[in-house]
Amino acid sequence: MDSINKVETERVEAEILLCQLSELEEMQSIELAIKQRKLFAIRHDNQLRAYWNSCPHLGIPLNWMPEKFLDLDGLLIQCSSHGALFQIDSGECIAGPCNGDHLQQVELRIDGDSIYVAANQPMPAAPINLRAQALADLEDS
Repeated sequence: MDSINKVETERVEAEILLCQLSELEEMQSIELAIKQRKLFAIRHDNQLRAYWNSCPHLGIPLNWMPEKFLDLDGLLIQCSSHGALFQIDSGECIAGPCNGDHLQQVELRIDGDSIYVAANQPMPAAPINLRAQALADLEDS
């Protein structure tokens, strides 16, 4: 493969402080954006589980409101678009159109009470602005 066709995966360049674990209550969520890519973390069983905020089915954000990722029972992550349900501890989809797929986990580093997004891990593709893309397509035609 020549270098023109090679796709570079963008990476988290430096470690980023996400939160202090003691500031989050059990089952509370927090969000963070890195270069237009959004991630979220949920405190579950006194640990923080973090995922990129993108449904494996459609690539759209999961939450229905800021920091609202859980189903009505507060036991599973739920996609606000089509209702897919994901295990908090593994990110596995257990119901919905992406059954068996997984959310893309974000690697964290723990230093005492401080939780960091680890450096040098791959990020998902940048989000596409569908409106801007549609306008560009109209101009090209």
